[in-house]
Amino acid sequence: MKTFEELGVCEEIRRAIEEMGFVQPMPVQEAVIPTLLESRRDTIALAQTGTGKTAAFGIPLLQRIAPISRSGEVGKGLPQALILSPTRELCLQIADDLRDFSKYMDGIHIEAVYGGAAIEQQMRALRKGVQIIVATPGRLIDLKNRGYAKLEQVRNIVLDEADEMLNMGFSDSINEIFESLPEEHNTLMFSATMSRDVERVAKTYLKDHQEIVVGSRNEGAENVNHIYYMVQAKDKYLALKRIVDFNPRIFAIIFCRTKLETQDIADKLIKDGYNAEALHGDLSQQQRDLTMQKFRQHLTQLLVATDVAARGLDVDDLTHVINFGLPDDIENYTHRSGRTGRAGKKGTSISIVHSKEKHKIRNIEKEIGKQFVEAEIPKAEEICKKQLYKVMDQIVKTDVNDDEIAPFMQDINRYFEYIDKEEIIKKIVSVEFGKFLAYYADAPEIEKVEEKGKRKEKRGERAEKRDQTDRQKRSNKPEKGYARLFINLGKRDGFYPGELMQTLNRYVGGRQQVGHIDLLDTISYFEVPEKDARKVMSQLTGIRYKGRTVRCNDESEGGRSDRQDKTDRRNNTDKRPRRRDERQPRGGDWRSLMDNDEGWARRKPKKK
Repeated sequence: MKTFEELGVCEEIRRAIEEMGFVQPMPVQEAVIPTLLESRRDTIALAQTGTGKTAAFGIPLLQRIAPISRSGEVGKGLPQALILSPTRELCLQIADDLRDFSKYMDGIHIEAVYGGAAIEQQMRALRKGVQIIVATPGRLIDLKNRGYAKLEQVRNIVLDEADEMLNMGFSDSINEIFESLPEEHNTLMFSATMSRDVERVAKTYLKDHQEIVVGSRNEGAENVNHIYYMVQAKDKYLALKRIVDFNPRIFAIIFCRTKLETQDIADKLIKDGYNAEALHGDLSQQQRDLTMQKFRQHLTQLLVATDVAARGLDVDDLTHVINFGLPDDIENYTHRSGRTGRAGKKGTSISIVHSKEKHKIRNIEKEIGKQFVEAEIPKAEEICKKQLYKVMDQIVKTDVNDDEIAPFMQDINRYFEYIDKEEIIKKIVSVEFGKFLAYYADAPEIEKVEEKGKRKEKRGERAEKRDQTDRQKRSNKPEKGYARLFINLGKRDGFYPGELMQTLNRYVGGRQQVGHIDLLDTISYFEVPEKDARKVMSQLTGIRYKGRTVRCNDESEGGRSDRQDKTDRRNNTDKRPRRRDERQPRGGDWRSLMDNDEGWARRKPKKK
């Protein structure tokens, strides 16, 4: 591999990039920099996002620029180079990088102009004189029409992320900008994919151009693994949570298809305790800037974004890209996956799909030349292990400042004096790890969707198998010394072990001992010591749980079947007498009505 000096990079720029930590050029830089320094031919360079394209075109561009003298004679302060980018974020990144590269070059002035910011400041900067303008197409045309962006001296124009600009509808703006350039100019196009629009622009505006391809045309990023999970559409959000939980150190962008879906998924994640933010076109520019700043500084762990909002997004150390739904355009998938696996690091592109999207997987594989791996949704036990190891690792690796904590150690030691070390460890881990145990203790497994032709069980067969399992569970004998009780609440009522224990503690009192628990769809069985059975049945029978009258009796006395209970629910034949304090007025539960003044007023009986 060559050095930057061997590529022909000048001493001033080499000094700056060495301070930035660049030791050796990346493949795209090694291929492009000497070509652009030696030749003035128009050029198309195809390389994935995050491979160092800014330095590849920025360094030769800087070496071609004539600095403005103190008297302002050279070029009269008019722009000599123009760089077009699709988004404000990318525009700012390119300008910042060029300023860093030219740190030790005298008389080089670079200005970024873009929409969403005060135009007056940009006008003043252009009036003073700049050599390089980095711009979004719309704002550049506005400044040109106002007479501030004068393009008659531009000798070099770069279209960065050309395919994205054309996808975003900037074709007419690009045409207008090219018409304002002088006849003698050099055009460079950098793109991740070679789309038909890019080829059309190349044929229209590039003369005798050369093509530099790093990798192969439309190839997926080299260091990115492509994984997909196939689930039912209704389970996609649950699958997303499991994937995030299974990767405790995840730092990711979650791509959604619409602004509405983006905000909805972000809101759900935030509500469920995840460090997430939304990024879409309905946000103000100030909100977008703040969101991006927090994400770049790793203060936000999950960024939920649309394709348009995330265009040109350049963030270091992105571990994952998650496609909550696959895009219709394969080029968009290439750009999405290219956000991770940058600068030689490994990355993972995950797609959560349902059976109707399977054909998109195959089309993408053909286009990018890489194979997708189908994975199974992580199981609750696997997730809990991963999270537990993360907690233990954090505890072990936590740096302790002895001087800061020393004044409190006496009180701490006194407080924990009679607590066993093992017990303290359990409590510390439970504080950090408890929410995952609580959530996954009763979380249902997400059913894997089989492809067509591979579904072995028909609906009737699955129902029969489920009935057999229920009958087998009901036939289980209780442990010695225990009684097996029936209760007419099940999973459909949100009745899980935690809810059973809370109900027992509330109505039976004390810490009621419970043995084996069998939860079915609409009914459940649980075991209690024989001496407590009558008390438990007496206290639970007749109470109300989420609007239902509870029945609890000994299984040996004839618990109602799951099928009978379903029929009762459907026909609303729940006729069991209620306790006086559980009765409701007509129109619903009086407590809920009193909580809703409007509902109470609407439902209270009319005066006779």
